Amino acid sequence: MATQADLRRLAMALAGTVEAPHVDRRAFKVNRIYATLAADGDSANLKFTPDEQALKCMVAPDLFAALDNAWGRQGWTTLTLAAATEADLAAALAMAHAHAITKPTRKR
Repeated sequence: MATQADLRRLAMALAGTVEAPHVDRRAFKVNRIYATLAADGDSANLKFTPDEQALKCMVAPDLFAALDNAWGRQGWTTLTLAAATEADLAAALAMAHAHAITKPTRKR
């Protein structure tokens, strides 16, 4: 079972990550937010590509669920910490972090 302390430790070990408040959550970001921790510490939202999200939700539905809104259609996915191993959490954070280290391009 992964914990919020595991999430903080693993996220902060990823290159360039900083932690900051974000609405009612804690955000972990480099050039942009890639993970947020719920205020109750029970879950985290991670930014995957929509294809990565679909695969994770299909393979491990007890662990991953797409957000049921426009953010979810962009790849934001909830991870239930109690259902995750530390290895699950580390892999998910690394995947989300990899997308956040590149600067977003602006559409004009």
